[in-house]
Amino acid sequence: MMPKFKTMLLAGTIALLPLAAPAHAAPEEAPAAEVVVDASQDSADVDSEAYAAESKAKMEREMDAAIAIVEKMFDTSDLPPVEPARLTLAQTTMGALIPSGSLERMMDNLYGKMFKTIMGEMGGESDLMISIKTGVESEKIAALDEATKGKIADVFDPNRQEREDQINKVIKPLISEVLADMEPPMRAGMAKAYARKFSAAQLTELNAFLATPTGTAYGSDWMALQADPEVMLAVIKAMPPLISKFIDRAPQIEKDMKELPKEKQLADLSDAELSKLAKLMKVDVKTLKEQRDMWKTDTMEATDAVAADDYAVDAAADAAADDYAVDAASDAATAAAAAADAAVEDPAYDRSNWSAADLKRVEDLETAYENASIAVQQAADEAVENARKKKK
Repeated sequence: MMPKFKTMLLAGTIALLPLAAPAHAAPEEAPAAEVVVDASQDSADVDSEAYAAESKAKMEREMDAAIAIVEKMFDTSDLPPVEPARLTLAQTTMGALIPSGSLERMMDNLYGKMFKTIMGEMGGESDLMISIKTGVESEKIAALDEATKGKIADVFDPNRQEREDQINKVIKPLISEVLADMEPPMRAGMAKAYARKFSAAQLTELNAFLATPTGTAYGSDWMALQADPEVMLAVIKAMPPLISKFIDRAPQIEKDMKELPKEKQLADLSDAELSKLAKLMKVDVKTLKEQRDMWKTDTMEATDAVAADDYAVDAAADAAADDYAVDAASDAATAAAAAADAAVEDPAYDRSNWSAADLKRVEDLETAYENASIAVQQAADEAVENARKKKK
């Protein structure tokens, strides 16, 4: 199985590669969501609506913050004005290169196939989902034919095909609407970029070509071809060597980073450096000196506490036992808690549906985790007490 960070890197590369949308003008700060409550509404509905409004407002604030960061990355404030005549020519170019529906055709190539594949893997007839719902090992399920897997899925969800059709029915029009909204600002941004990059004569020649039958065909499909299956497959196959290079060179990068001098803290600065810093910050040097002395005091106390009693540290380490076991127990406990929350929605999370072996393994790990947690806490308390005695 591919490690999580590799999967994320690959997914991010696939998602971002075909489309590089320009940064737009800074949006106004999203207003706080106002929740209007109808007294006749059920309290559960009111809570749900209030939570949804709060979540939406939070998302808008986060999006504004993210866009502000992007605007700093792609700052255009220092660019000279665009010549109106060249901008008009470039707008004609973009009308031919990004005709209505271009983004949707490109996304159909990319996300249409990707979405369908993901739906198939996470659907009721995949080996993974049947294994989760029945507790039977995936290897045994993989040996079954597709027709049998479909019948097994129908036992759990007789309406699964209708459910999938409904998802496609809702999501497909929404994606089309969103992509249609994105096209005008994208055309506007690219028109400015083309107007800066190409001369009026070059834009005139380009528009003449795009007006021909061949140029029209090219302009209609060039963007969709960025996500053509053959292009995407070639890019995906090129990713593993790229990732491997980063992994292979990680030790050298880490070594080079360690050889760099450590960053100074306030406690490390001399009086001369503090005076220089005070002038730069336009503050009283006395304030910085007080902060520096406070940092030094806190650092010394922390060092004394860490080195307090070797026996206590060893006891804590022994109580923690095997890191792998504790981590495994912690993961099991977390999974069990999540399973309890999801039990209402998915019977596969109901422990009564688990095999005896799986149930025993989870319960044993939960017990080990609980015992280890208690032992770690006791050892930590002893370490603190011993440290205090030595400090006195």
